[in-house]
Amino acid sequence: VMKLNPQQAPLYGDSVITVQLTEEDKIEDDVVFYLVFTGSTVQHCTSTRKINPGSLETISPGHDCCETVKVALCASREGHPVLVVAEESFQFVQDEAYDAAQFLATCAGNQQALNFTRFLDRSRPPAADVDFLDEKVALAFRHLKLPAEWNVLGADQSLT
Repeated sequence: VMKLNPQQAPLYGDSVITVQLTEEDKIEDDVVFYLVFTGSTVQHCTSTRKINPGSLETISPGHDCCETVKVALCASREGHPVLVVAEESFQFVQDEAYDAAQFLATCAGNQQALNFTRFLDRSRPPAADVDFLDEKVALAFRHLKLPAEWNVLGADQSLT
């Protein structure tokens, strides 16, 4: 039995996930553990890092849609078959950074729609918060499904 913490991650991934194992599932040094995330259309395999005798951690992968997926903890030891040690559910969700990336992609080239930046100028969130949001929006942007003809200037190519 394993417990994932947290039990959800944004669609663009990049969140630390801790895997807590039960007492009887001590992590031996010669065993390699990895997680397999199985969704409706995509499967991801991530490596893990031992953080103590009963815990592992990994970084959540990016996923293609909001859904609950099955996560299998697999163990591999040289000369032995791969074993599924435990399974758990995990959810990929859309967050504010993903919403912001979608909004920006949809409004590319539309000066009026981008006036919300004036609000940010007036409210002046702390610089660290702005940097963190910027990183998350950039990650989310990389996972958006945009048409091949999409560009940051929008449909009007005459803009300079």
